[in-house]
Amino acid sequence: MTGWIVLGVVVVLVLWLVVTYNRLVALRQTTGQAWSDVDVQLKQRHDLIPNLVETVKGYASHERGTLEGVVQARNAALGARGPEQAAAAEGALGAALGRLMALSEAYPDLKANQNFLQLQSELGDIENKIAAARRFFNNAVAEYNSAIQQIPAVLFSGALGFLPRGFFELPEAERAAIAAPPQVKF
Repeated sequence: MTGWIVLGVVVVLVLWLVVTYNRLVALRQTTGQAWSDVDVQLKQRHDLIPNLVETVKGYASHERGTLEGVVQARNAALGARGPEQAAAAEGALGAALGRLMALSEAYPDLKANQNFLQLQSELGDIENKIAAARRFFNNAVAEYNSAIQQIPAVLFSGALGFLPRGFFELPEAERAAIAAPPQVKF
């Protein structure tokens, strides 16, 4: 009789371990898929940037520093690996794109160019998709990190290779700029 009880407890523990392991694997896969979604959206933005730079170059060729800054930021973003590096590189790219878009205010012909307006609209659409993909990724990472840090999974998750993942966060400089109150000048 005692043998059956011990066998029953072992079977329950093994089943619990299998279910918990499978849940952690599924959550890890979800974070991988979510990162792939972010990566796809970032790639679309990276592919759009050369067309945008070429369009601006036709109207504002003497703004060489701004154009080169965008190209360098894009190249750095293309080489980024993982959420932490990508977040920093994408923050720099976003700042460079902001400077590029600000050029349109100084060049009325550029501001009225249909190709520029279309590219600007596409870029805005992609930025919204990137934001949605980032939210999904960060949510998946939060769920995964919580699952591997909760008892009883924390007892074996590290030994089985389930390590915490990093969020796709704003770089500190961008976070500080958002936290600062807007300047209103008349």
